[in-house]
Amino acid sequence: MEALSCTEVWKQMDEITRSGNPIYNFFRTMHMDNFLIETDLFPKNVLETYSLWNLEKNLSAEQKKHFSALRGGSQGDYREGMEEKIDNAVASLREFSTSKRALITIGNNAFSKHWCDEDAKCMREIHFRLAGQELHATAFFRAQATLIFPKNIHFIGSLMNEVASRIDTSVSVGQLTYLASVLVHDRG
Repeated sequence: MEALSCTEVWKQMDEITRSGNPIYNFFRTMHMDNFLIETDLFPKNVLETYSLWNLEKNLSAEQKKHFSALRGGSQGDYREGMEEKIDNAVASLREFSTSKRALITIGNNAFSKHWCDEDAKCMREIHFRLAGQELHATAFFRAQATLIFPKNIHFIGSLMNEVASRIDTSVSVGQLTYLASVLVHDRG
């Protein structure tokens, strides 16, 4: 399967989920050179705020006003321990460039309660690998709502940029293989 742009993947998602039927085991490979997909729900400043939050960066009071349940709520809050998780993945790739252990796990609760949104993180893991001077990744999602994809892909792109820049300034961001167990149009 050929790699597509993030926008092309999002448009495909939108088209195949409009009927309201879930799509199971959705996967695509995409180029991560442009991961900005602006929508009415997610203008650029909102996307940047959510990505900074999930990268465990500090936010201004004005930025914190962007948070809402409509934009994903606690299921899309990946912040906890992210700085340490990034450090661990970077150390793995620096020390062992062919490492299979450079990954970040989201939601460290050993027993996620199905009724608890805070336990039901959509993104579960992201695995990183180096191919020469390019950083590639594979992301695993429990679920993805097409309407929320712009926020998730912006965070993944921001995360890949953060990891690449910490490995070495000569490392660039390459492709992402994206897998979702279930793809739906809206969060409903």
